[in-house]
Amino acid sequence: MTAIITALYFFLPAFAANMAPAIAAAFKLPAAEPLSEKQFGSHKTIRGLYAGYCAALLMLWIQLLIQRNGSFEAYRLLDYTTLNLVWYAFLFGIGALGGDLLKSYFKRRLGIAPGRPWPVFDQLDFVVGGLVFVYLAYPFPLYVAVILLIITPVLHLLTNVISYFLGLKEVWW
Repeated sequence: MTAIITALYFFLPAFAANMAPAIAAAFKLPAAEPLSEKQFGSHKTIRGLYAGYCAALLMLWIQLLIQRNGSFEAYRLLDYTTLNLVWYAFLFGIGALGGDLLKSYFKRRLGIAPGRPWPVFDQLDFVVGGLVFVYLAYPFPLYVAVILLIITPVLHLLTNVISYFLGLKEVWW
């Protein structure tokens, strides 16, 4: 159980980044222009990238405060007091959203309409992107990636269903 909590705690900035675009859209924050509707679809926006980065930065800052409080020490992989939070927010946030963008690009090439499900890829795109980016700066233990790749599809489905019922998403997947 400690390994699962450690992996989830480590990846919280990427989870936050992945959820942020839907929250920013629900609040109708500015910069809703698509990055490239042809390449990625209309729902991949400048606002989403910015919101994802800011969410990752906020989560890293919260983790820094938690560490300073002496909490979660048994589950912490990173020393948040020595991290460049701005850089790690980029790695977690833009890595996660970059994985989502890459998946959307391939969905368009395969003729899968925006918003239509692409099982497995829809659940793991941001995990793979976030893990690859973060690994470049911090080579985390392999068990972290394995746990995240196994548990994230379940968590992803759960958060999507909750977001749908809260009106933050148009579809439950």
